[in-house]
Amino acid sequence: NINPNVMVVGGGIAGITGALELANAGHHVYLIEREPSIGGHMAQLDKTFPTLDCSACILTPRMVEAGQHPNITLLSYSEVEEVDGYLGNFTVTVRKKARYINEELCTGCGICIEKCPWSVTDEVFEAGLGSRKVIYRPFPQAVPKYPVIDTENCIYFNRNKCKACQIFCPTDAIDFEQQDELVQLNVGSVILATGYDLFDVRKMPQYGYGRLANVFTSLEFERMVNAAGPTNGKIVMRDTETQPKSVAIVHCVGSRDKNHNEYCSRVCCMYSLKFAHLVHERLPNADVYNFYIDIRAAGKRYEEFYHRVMAEGANFIRGRVAEITDAARLPGEEGKLIVQAYDTLAGIQRRVPVDMVILSAGVESRKDAQD
Repeated sequence: NINPNVMVVGGGIAGITGALELANAGHHVYLIEREPSIGGHMAQLDKTFPTLDCSACILTPRMVEAGQHPNITLLSYSEVEEVDGYLGNFTVTVRKKARYINEELCTGCGICIEKCPWSVTDEVFEAGLGSRKVIYRPFPQAVPKYPVIDTENCIYFNRNKCKACQIFCPTDAIDFEQQDELVQLNVGSVILATGYDLFDVRKMPQYGYGRLANVFTSLEFERMVNAAGPTNGKIVMRDTETQPKSVAIVHCVGSRDKNHNEYCSRVCCMYSLKFAHLVHERLPNADVYNFYIDIRAAGKRYEEFYHRVMAEGANFIRGRVAEITDAARLPGEEGKLIVQAYDTLAGIQRRVPVDMVILSAGVESRKDAQD
């Protein structure tokens, strides 16, 4: 006898879409997400290619629908511990991590977040560019709306002092005694939509990420150009907070590379073209250089988008970047980042001085996807 219930692991856009299609077809779906809110990487993005529609405008209605659907049981801030049984009849154990918030009482008003006196760098949602409170919601439109306490950095959990969130909570929803819960589910099938990690660009030290201040990852740049991001959408340098006059975008970082991932990640060309457009949109006088191996624009209206970005004045240099340094040798290179690449179309070595570099990292399956 096949159990009609389904478990979807991962609450990004793929998991949400799968869960909604199944729920609308009459199946009961358990949507499991390890972060405090569903939304995944798409919630971090500003615009989507090739139409440049606002990412949140597409995603947020689906998040709300998944959160309110009668056929979807949403278990956020939860992780699958084990799956037993056989095809059509699985018993799943899910660990519902303690938020230290009583969800029955919490109204999601956000007073606790406002009154919390402690902030830390937000390494997950803001990619390390912004900060968040120790009691937090990943972003304002989070689903579910309940905040979560980061016990690693919370002063109450470390030193037994503070309790500001509890003192100011109008509904007494803060519960410092809450424990993790183990929930048992019975499902007939499981969908894994665990998403991706960006390639760790530190594995390519020749590109200077972490050592040269104005080398950014693609996700850091996404947060920077996002109007709701840490810089309110302004493109600024990490050290001086001034706007760059020239930007280099390096394609295929960690993809199509025998030393790292041999496959093409398939999205980097397009999001790199999108970045070139966004730089021109925010900084019309800036020079933009795209260093690419091949442009792979193989989707509906992708090629047209590529031509549009060329028409806007982006420079395209075909060749893999060898290294990025801050060692000025020629006049005009002082204080700049020097991108060195072999231009395979012109057959010459190029040294291009720029103010900012964006590394278009490839995508990998989640590091613990195997588990």
